[in-house]
This record gives sequence, C-alpha cells and structure tokens, in this order.
Amino acid sequence: MQWRNSSSRYGLVSILLHWGIALAVFGLFGLGLWMVGLDYYSSWNHTAPALHKSLGLTLFAVMLLRALWRLVSPPPPVLGSYGAMTRLGAKVGHSLLYLGLFALMVSGYLISTADGQSIEVFGLFEVPASITSIPDQEDVAGLVHEYLAWGVVIFAGFHALAALKHHFIDRDATLTRMLGRRTN
Repeated sequence: MQWRNSSSRYGLVSILLHWGIALAVFGLFGLGLWMVGLDYYSSWNHTAPALHKSLGLTLFAVMLLRALWRLVSPPPPVLGSYGAMTRLGAKVGHSLLYLGLFALMVSGYLISTADGQSIEVFGLFEVPASITSIPDQEDVAGLVHEYLAWGVVIFAGFHALAALKHHFIDRDATLTRMLGRRTN
C-alpha cells in the first residue's frame, strides 16, 4: 500500500490518521463520561483527568498533522456517482467534523487552564496557560466542551452510517477507499 493518497484511494497515512482519530475520539468520550462520575476518594480522581488532558492534547497535535497532511496529500476526488447534494453534504460534513473537533479540544484546553495552571502531558512537557481572563471560563468552557463532545460523537455516528449506506445500499467505493482497497 502506498503512503500517499491517490486518485482512487486513500494512502496509509490518511487511513491510519482517520481510524486512529476515530478511536481516540470515542475513547476520550468514554473516558470523559466515566471520569465525571468519579468521587473525590476514587483512586482515579486525579489520574483520569490527567490522562484525558494528555490524550486530548495529543489528539490536537495529531489533528494538526492530519490537516497538514491533507494539504501535502489531498484526498481522492469524490466519486463521479455522487449527486450535487451528496457532494455538498460530504464537504459540509467533513468541515463540521474538523471544526467540531478543534473547537472541542480548544474548549478542553480552556477548562484545564482557567486557573492559570499549565497542562502536563504524560509527564514529558507542559502546555502553558495562555488564556485565563474569560469570565467564568471553566464553567462556560465546560458546558461548551460537554455539548461539543456529544455533538461530535453523534455526528461521527452519522458519518459512519453514511459510509455504511454508501457501501451496502449505494454499493459504491466510499468506504472501501478509506479501508485502503483499490477501486475499479
């Protein structure tokens, strides 16, 4: 399999970024749901949020890499069988996923740094708090983060359903291209 995207399919880098980000998003969502239910005396009370923050910042870096990769190795063109509305839906849907993910990660950063403390990433380095003056920053960013997390996960579910619809109903190559298979 080739590293870069071709005119007929996605390359290995795009495929690994796509599925890795999907796994990370759903994993972070599950971790987030679980950790908000922890009580003060739980042994995970500090560990789970630290892990969530480290993974979230790592995902942010990977998303920046993915956006850069799209410039270096553009995705294959949409299939010729797509109608105008499907083309528009794909473009808008992907844009909303990118925008939603970046907004979700920025809101997480704003929650974590509201008190002026930097974020330690896996004990390797720290990301400084640069914005701390927003009124009720932690609470507002927390609500935004929660709603965006639900929105991104639900929208990603619709994204997956659309890919399955293309595969099983339309019987086109939309899904197989993201699996790295050659299309006719």
